[in-house]
Amino acid sequence: MNRRRAIPVLAATLVLIIGACTAGGVGPGATSPVTGSPPVPPAATPPPAPITNPEQAARLVLASDPRFGGIGPYDPQAIGQAAWYEARTEGDRFRVTVRIGWGDCPAGCIDEHRWTYEVTRDGTLRLVEETGPSLPPGIVPTPEPSVVPSGPASTPPSVERTGVVGRVTAGPVCPVERVPPDPACAPRPVAGAVLVVSDPSGREVTRATSDAQGGFSIALPPGRYTLTPQPVEGLLGTAPPVEVTIVAGGPPVSLEIQYDTGIR
Repeated sequence: MNRRRAIPVLAATLVLIIGACTAGGVGPGATSPVTGSPPVPPAATPPPAPITNPEQAARLVLASDPRFGGIGPYDPQAIGQAAWYEARTEGDRFRVTVRIGWGDCPAGCIDEHRWTYEVTRDGTLRLVEETGPSLPPGIVPTPEPSVVPSGPASTPPSVERTGVVGRVTAGPVCPVERVPPDPACAPRPVAGAVLVVSDPSGREVTRATSDAQGGFSIALPPGRYTLTPQPVEGLLGTAPPVEVTIVAGGPPVSLEIQYDTGIR
């Protein structure tokens, strides 16, 4: 190759080498290739809304535990309300109690479990107390009574409810009546006596069970009912049925239900 032809070839080779270095990011003017959009700063999380009343505090508590799903507020007029919540203001915060009961709830529930929470106004929850036996498998909370009355159509909420209160006893306790009466021979309370309430057609409306002191309380709308005591193991005679009439706006009907011990 002569000298005149070598010079153009060398110049072309240098141009190719410089272009390759520039494309590969070598050289003072090189820049890195763009691989994506520039990162976007995350949006600021809005602060939680303040808790201003007990109902808001209750909703926060109920949402914190799946076992509380479907639980409604406590209704003192409801018969057999197994699950409920109560919420109140305490100073600058709120206190929410959740209760789930089971076992003969028309008579007040045999067992229950309670949770008590403290809720601050910024929405912070704190469990302050938990009492009662563990929930049995299959217990599903519901705001309605665990046993639906089988009598007439349910009473509208606007109708005032009153009912029956009383005590169940058994006597005689001593074989011989004494004068003056001996307090030790007074009729003894009967715990666990089942009292069935039916309407004039004979259909059962509800039932109650006497407590350890023999006491009972049954909420009923106005109307006529028959209260029928059920046999109690260990007692010879069962108390007879009692007819009661509940008057709107009147006080609860007071009853004394007495079983026969068989002592003579």
